[in-house]
Amino acid sequence: MARKSSKKSKSSKQLVQKELTKGQVRKLKALRKSVGEDIGTKAFNQWLKTQKKDEEGNLDKTAEAIAGDLGALIKEKHLAIPRGGYLLTRGRGRVIVTRAAAD
Repeated sequence: MARKSSKKSKSSKQLVQKELTKGQVRKLKALRKSVGEDIGTKAFNQWLKTQKKDEEGNLDKTAEAIAGDLGALIKEKHLAIPRGGYLLTRGRGRVIVTRAAAD
């Protein structure tokens, strides 16, 4: 009888890796290097299933808080955001809001 090949094509592996974050790709490569291709991939898939999935992606809590506060100020007409955006920087215990430079 002829055996079916159990190897996956390289393009399918690359497609999966494109969906992973940079840290996840590093972990996958490290596992594959330390215990081998097949076992490393199985271990990574098991680990990935145990990880909490963010439905909205990775959200920055600080950015959410700033957006909420700025949103309230905009609604009260105390703040106008210029066309082209703004930059937030930290400086001596405060947040500095400046216009973004046009490129």
